[in-house]
Amino acid sequence: MLTLTGPVAREQATGLGDAVFALLAGEETGVVVCDVAGIGPPGLAAVELLARLQLAARRAGGRIRLRGPDPALRALLDLVGIPVEVEGEAEEGEPALGVEVEVEPGEASL
Repeated sequence: MLTLTGPVAREQATGLGDAVFALLAGEETGVVVCDVAGIGPPGLAAVELLARLQLAARRAGGRIRLRGPDPALRALLDLVGIPVEVEGEAEEGEPALGVEVEVEPGEASL
């Protein structure tokens, strides 16, 4: 896990990108969890940092997943079109945990 704290500075991206590579090297799932609860007020520096971390993870064959993002940060990431996963949410194309799919009588269940 990578814990990010604020205030975010542009210079952090290089060192943290290397940290993402290192964490993915030892990770079987290909996911690095980034705890962003303490990142502070979201701004363009935070968005740029997360975009660079996502890019570093993708180059290493993985991805990042956010833990504890502020709703304003999530809205800002959505606004600029940076797709990130959030811990505790279903991945795209998968049903949320606890959701049951209804089957009609006579149909085979999945």
